[in-house]
Amino acid sequence: MTEPRSFEEFWPYYVSQHRNKTSRRLHFIGTTIAMGCVAIAPAYPAALLAAPIAGYGFAWIGHFAFEKNKPASWGGAKAAYWSLRGDLRMWMYMLEGTMDGEVAKLDEAVAPAAVESVAVPA
Repeated sequence: MTEPRSFEEFWPYYVSQHRNKTSRRLHFIGTTIAMGCVAIAPAYPAALLAAPIAGYGFAWIGHFAFEKNKPASWGGAKAAYWSLRGDLRMWMYMLEGTMDGEVAKLDEAVAPAAVESVAVPA
């Protein structure tokens, strides 16, 4: 198992863990709510407490109910950081309408077994 050395090496693994469209939509909803909580935090500081609950809550439902896998963010500090970066990139790609293409590109370019052999960074 090869541990990725950069976020760009981690990204295909991240995409492989988010193939299910419903899961991606749940991530998008959770990330949007979390960003909204952060945005209103100057006026309502308690909203910062709700941000990770909303973001992770929706994402974890996606992983457990639809992807049937474990969130990559559970793989240690580096994995948590890269997963957050991945969530934000996926959110932007979904906003642009290009995330389905990222999944298709992964499916065309890489055999699933090769992606899953990449170790989650600790």
